Amino acid sequence: MTDQISATEVTEQQPPAIANTRKVFVKTYGCQMNVYDSERMTDALSKDGYEATTTLEDADLVLLNTCHIREKAAEKVYSQLGRLRDMKKARAKEGREFMIGVTGCVAQAEGDEILRRAPAVDLVIGPQTYHRLPEALKRAKQGERVVETDYAIEDKFDHLPAPQKAQTRARGVTAFLTVQEGCDKFCTFCVVPYTRGSEVSRPMAKIVAEAERLVEAGVREITLLGQNVNAWHGIGPDGVELGLGALLGRLSEIDGLARIRYTTSHPRDMDDALIGAHRDLPKLMPYLHLPVQSGSDRILKAMNRRHTAAEYVALIERIRAVQPDLAISGDFIVGFPGESEVDFEDTMALVRKVGYAQAFSFKYSTRPGTPGAEMDGQVPEGVKSERLERLQALLFEQQTAFAAGCVGKNIDLLLEKPGRMPGQLVGRSPWLQPVNIDAKGSEIGDIIRVRITGAGPNSLFAEAIG
Repeated sequence: MTDQISATEVTEQQPPAIANTRKVFVKTYGCQMNVYDSERMTDALSKDGYEATTTLEDADLVLLNTCHIREKAAEKVYSQLGRLRDMKKARAKEGREFMIGVTGCVAQAEGDEILRRAPAVDLVIGPQTYHRLPEALKRAKQGERVVETDYAIEDKFDHLPAPQKAQTRARGVTAFLTVQEGCDKFCTFCVVPYTRGSEVSRPMAKIVAEAERLVEAGVREITLLGQNVNAWHGIGPDGVELGLGALLGRLSEIDGLARIRYTTSHPRDMDDALIGAHRDLPKLMPYLHLPVQSGSDRILKAMNRRHTAAEYVALIERIRAVQPDLAISGDFIVGFPGESEVDFEDTMALVRKVGYAQAFSFKYSTRPGTPGAEMDGQVPEGVKSERLERLQALLFEQQTAFAAGCVGKNIDLLLEKPGRMPGQLVGRSPWLQPVNIDAKGSEIGDIIRVRITGAGPNSLFAEAIG
C-alpha cells in the first residue's frame, strides 16, 4: 500500500474521563490502514482508562504506529525514540509514568532489534497483534519488555472493542474501515507480504455490522481499506463466494450511508463484478486508485507485477466505458533496478495515454529482505531524481487540467470540516479533491448542491446552488 499519508497524528476524542484517567499520544506514519489501526488501538486502550491527547507532553503512554514502505523508515523511528528517551528520563526524575511503545510495520520488521537499539522502549507490537495491546501494556508495567510480532491465530477484529458512538462521532463524518489485510502478490520492491502477511479477508457480516455502527454514529462516507482491497472475497448467505463488487453492493443498501470509496487496488483483481459496481452503484464515488508502477513491460516483469502496460491501459478503458466520469489515481516508482531511459519514456507514454486526476510517485528505494534490493543495475540517485522531476511535472500538469475541467460542474458536496476562513467549510468532491465553500446555514455532515467556481493547485472552490 502506498505511503499516502505521512506523519498523521491520531487525535480523536474519547468518552468523558474516568477516575485515574491516563493519556495516550499516538503518532501515525504511513497509509490509511495505519490511521484505522491507530483508532482501533485507542479504542482498545479506552477501556483501561486511557484518553487520547494531542499534546505529547501530557502523555503517560506514547505509541509510534510505524510504516516500513519508504526508505529509512526504521531510522526515522529510532530518531524519534531518541527524543522520547530523554522525555522518559525527565519524567522518571519527577516520579511520573511514561511508557513508550512501537507498533505497526517497523515493529513487525525489527522486533527485538528495537528493544536492543532503544532501551527506553517498553513494548513492540506488530500490526496483526495490536488487539493484545492492553494485556501487553500490563506486562510492561510489571517490568517485562514485551515483543508481540507473531501472526495471531485469533481474529484481532473479534478481540477489539467497538468504539462508543461519542468516539466515532468525534472523528468526523467520514471513516476508514479495513476489510482486507496482507498481500500475496510479492512485488519485488514491496515489504507488505513480510510485514502484514498473506491476504486475509474479513467476513462480510462483520464488515456490514461495523459499517452500520459507523453510520448510526453519524458517519456518512466510508472508505474500505486493504493492502490489496480488491482481493477481498467472502461467502454469501447462499454459500457462493463473493468479491468486492458484491460487498460494495451490500454496503450501498445501508440507510444513511451516502458515499463509499475503496483503496488500494491491484490491476489483476479488477473483475467484471467490481467494474460493474462502478456503473450500478450511485453511492460508489467515481474515483479509482489503481497503481501501475511503471509503463515498461520489462520493468513490470522485473517488479513481478504480472500485467503489461497494454493490459493496464485496456483495463482503464473498460472501467471508463461504464463510468465515463471516473477520476484515475495511480502510483509510480522511477529508477527501479535496470530501468533505462527507454523504460522511463514508456512510463511517460503510459501517463499521457491514461490521463491521471492525481498520482503518487517516488524514487525507488531498496527495502531490506525484498528481491529488488539484491538486483543488479541499481540506478544512480541523480538519475532517479531527474526522472522523478520530469514525471511529477507531467502528473502535475494532468492534475491541474483535471481540476480546471471541474470548474462549472454542479456536484453534491459532503461537508466534512471547518475551513481556514470564518464561515468556510470544506468537503471533498466525488473525485476526492478538497472543496472550499462559504456554507452559511449548513453544517458538517450535510450534503449540499454546489457549483465549482474555481480551481487551485490542490483544491477547488464552490458556491451553493438551488
